[in-house]
Amino acid sequence: MAHLVRLIADGYRDLMDNKSDPRVNNWAMMSSPFPTLAICLSYAYFVKVLGPKMMENRKPLDLRRVMIVYNLFQVIFSTWLFYESLASGWWGHYSFRCQPVDYSNNPLAMRMARGCWWYYISKFTEFLDTIFFVLRKKNDHISTLHVIHHGCMPMSVWFGVKFTPGGHSSFFGLLNTFVHIIMYSYYLLAALGPKIQPYLWWKKYLTALQMVQFVLVIIHAFQLLFIDCNYPKAFIWWIGMHAVMFYFLFRNFYREAYNKKQLKIANAKKRHEEYSQNGIVNGVNADEKKNTVIYANQYKMGTGYISDNGLRNRVFIDNRSFKQ
Repeated sequence: MAHLVRLIADGYRDLMDNKSDPRVNNWAMMSSPFPTLAICLSYAYFVKVLGPKMMENRKPLDLRRVMIVYNLFQVIFSTWLFYESLASGWWGHYSFRCQPVDYSNNPLAMRMARGCWWYYISKFTEFLDTIFFVLRKKNDHISTLHVIHHGCMPMSVWFGVKFTPGGHSSFFGLLNTFVHIIMYSYYLLAALGPKIQPYLWWKKYLTALQMVQFVLVIIHAFQLLFIDCNYPKAFIWWIGMHAVMFYFLFRNFYREAYNKKQLKIANAKKRHEEYSQNGIVNGVNADEKKNTVIYANQYKMGTGYISDNGLRNRVFIDNRSFKQ
């Protein structure tokens, strides 16, 4: 048993020290995956268990101004990351068909590696999306998709920065930062208040755009299974299967959030039309409703006195009980 443990430990150290990119080994959070894993698990525990319990007997916080500043920051940060992806590779230097990682100290290669590291850091700033839901007591917004997506991404990107900071798989970061520019712009506008809400009709297209993103990543990644390219096959499967998983999660979310909602609205409209055609209003047949109408001369009003307490009581007597 001790021999097996030592064998695993030696293999781990060899992987971390000798198989990874030596340029990033001394960068923050890059020496080991365990700090990132601990942060991801803490995030999931807080947003699903600890946070809602802390807020259970508290009023939701008003974070509108904080969210405006946060979403503006995310738009600017995502725009810068997108620009760095283009400038350090994808705007004329990289091949969309096959792009090995440049492990040299070339300024352009180092710029791409640093951009990948900052993209990794951005996955932590995105935790605030969910934390704001918790503090505002919007627990119904904290879906399984939301937690899995945000909780897995830092760990997934960590491996990319540690072993392949640049090259073919950085295409995912290029697309993802572009999507986030649009997404956080939407959130920024939504945070400005109800006056802007009527102009945010394009919310559901954000989810569609994210699904298109994952389809492009799947095609781009798995093409290397059919051509010869000096890029690690393990990372082709890593990034490709992540894209497959997130595509189906987002597709299910889209169906739940939009398709079923539209079907529910259509069914409600159909029932209303059927009620109208059958003379039913608010669930009551029109003939029955007519029989329950009280006419002005239907009742006679009498007044009497009760001697024990001196209170006057009005009594309604049905005219129909008297013969004319």
